[in-house]
Amino acid sequence: MSETNVATLQADEIEALEEGEYTPEEFEAMMGLYEETMNSITEGEIVRGTVLSVDSNGVVVDIGYKSEGQIPLSEFSDPSQIEVGEEIEVYLETVEDQEGQIVLSKQKADFMRVWDRIKDAYDNDQIVEGRLARRIKGGIVVDLFGVDAFLPGSQIDIKQVKNFDQFIGEVFPFRIIKLNKNRRNIVVSRRVVLEEERARLRKQILETLEVGQVRAGSVKNITDFGAFIDLGGLDGLLHITDISWGRVGHPSEVLSIGDEVQVKVLSYDEERERISLGMKQLTPHPWENIGDKYPAQSVVKGRVVSITDYGAFVELEPGVEGLVHISEMSWTQHIRHPSKILSINDEVEVMVLNIDKDGQKISLGLKQTENDPWLSLDEKYPPGTSMGGTVRNLVNFGAFVEIEPGIDGLVHISDMSWTKRVRHPSDVVKKGQEIDVVVLNIDKKRRRISLGHKQTMENPWAGLAVTYAVGNTCNGVISRLLERGVVVDMDGDVEGFVPASQLGIEGVEHPETHFDEGDEVPLKVVEFDEEQRKIVLSVNEFLKDAGQVEEDAFIAAHPEKPEEERASARIQEGEESSEDGDASSESESVKSDGSAESDESVAAADSEESDEPVAAADSEEEDESVAVADSEEEEEPVAVADSEEEEEPVAVADSEEEEEPVEAPAPEEVADEAEAVPAEESEEASA
Repeated sequence: MSETNVATLQADEIEALEEGEYTPEEFEAMMGLYEETMNSITEGEIVRGTVLSVDSNGVVVDIGYKSEGQIPLSEFSDPSQIEVGEEIEVYLETVEDQEGQIVLSKQKADFMRVWDRIKDAYDNDQIVEGRLARRIKGGIVVDLFGVDAFLPGSQIDIKQVKNFDQFIGEVFPFRIIKLNKNRRNIVVSRRVVLEEERARLRKQILETLEVGQVRAGSVKNITDFGAFIDLGGLDGLLHITDISWGRVGHPSEVLSIGDEVQVKVLSYDEERERISLGMKQLTPHPWENIGDKYPAQSVVKGRVVSITDYGAFVELEPGVEGLVHISEMSWTQHIRHPSKILSINDEVEVMVLNIDKDGQKISLGLKQTENDPWLSLDEKYPPGTSMGGTVRNLVNFGAFVEIEPGIDGLVHISDMSWTKRVRHPSDVVKKGQEIDVVVLNIDKKRRRISLGHKQTMENPWAGLAVTYAVGNTCNGVISRLLERGVVVDMDGDVEGFVPASQLGIEGVEHPETHFDEGDEVPLKVVEFDEEQRKIVLSVNEFLKDAGQVEEDAFIAAHPEKPEEERASARIQEGEESSEDGDASSESESVKSDGSAESDESVAAADSEESDEPVAAADSEEEDESVAVADSEEEEEPVAVADSEEEEEPVAVADSEEEEEPVEAPAPEEVADEAEAVPAEESEEASA
């Protein structure tokens, strides 16, 4: 009889029993027949069952018992593959729970089924394969023979792994490192397998490793000083200096972790098991045949890779660098630092000046790629050429004027005015001012240009000879008080000198005792020297002709000052004399030949106040002093004519040895007195 028929018969019999058709004996017989249809099952065993339904609550399985069991979907590795009517093996945990339901488990059934196989692999230290199923906290779940095993994150690889998801779905060999049946805990490791393989390869490499071998490897780690290369079980160091013949700032500029590279074994320390590797050694040395690749005087392109205080290094090709010295950067500019015109990574054209193959040094020039403007400067600007220029810098002895970009010339203070003695260039010109100049001289060898400003104007001394002829009278304003006289400003923007003995007051030894700057005094010309450009005047001679009344009024207007005022005036005079002395000293260093007409100015005064280009040859071979003729053998006179042979107009009275007469001397005596003043004082009042 089939189970269906039995079930139908039992239902009919029960119904009949309820209607009183069966006796109790017949009912018990019927129940016996029903119980015979139930499978004999025992808790803790694996049984087969049929899938009745699949829903979100789980999978309902009939194992032939009086009730069905429900298994959660999480116990199935792939719930989408479960089909109704499919027979599966399940583990019977409990025949009847509190709700009268049987408790089944798919995972436990799978675990029990493969347990013997897993335990055998664990006991015999065998390698097993598994598929990485999903990521969980601290590691990855591995499908091992259909059961879940745990792969800790530290056991995934030899190196640290940050992204676990990249391994999901991969099949790897594992070794079981921990096993607990009661807790169904299986822990596997891939790292152990990799380390064993690494040790095997390491042993194999050590047996065959030789210096000079070329081997393949992968970049394992990168540091500031190099990269570690995995040769397949053994690491070697590729130092940063052995990566490339060229300049490498950091290994990461050339290499990345995981890169496959070819390296050469440079050295091997067997005791310490250290290997030094090189990449650049696989390519020819760039200095071989360097002279053929970069012959002298050839123009090549390069890249600025480093800048120092003394120049810039230019890379011509990886491993080949040359130095452009700061003196080889410009024909016309005085460069204070290479960074003023060059920057890192600039592409430049340079000329090869010299090659030292043994020392692996190349001298390069930047300015040599352009024409030297000084070679044709004298043709472009012959002496006498008039032009406009910009005042770029002021120094005590003159002004530097730019006549074209990068070309400066010096206007000496003696070439700034026909009629006045210029104490400082700022009295005449200002920085940035546009002025007219005339080329006086060009020294191509020393790269210096002498310019003149007063030469752009007509020499007024021919006309002044009429205005200030001897015997003419005029008024003058005291502009400076000197020890032996005063300097006065007169009409025509001209200066004259009045000796102390000719100031109209008897017994005056120091002008500051009776006079102040700005005082206006009446004067009479006692000497006019057009050649030496000096005018000597006298108050005494004027008052002699004016009469006693005017003389008394003049003396009354200039009484003797109190001692305090006189002391203050002497201090001020001393400071001015000191300033004049400093300017005179610098002027002497500039004016190398003593003549105003042929002064050669050094067009290079790299003063701290200016970074402007100057026409200075500042190379090591020609380290010329700034605007100075500094040789001891050639200590030449100052541009103010102070030599014995060519004394400038004397603006001071006679020396201390000559006492001044009480009575006013004759005009010719005044002239003689002016001539007898020492050159130093003459310079002070020189017009």
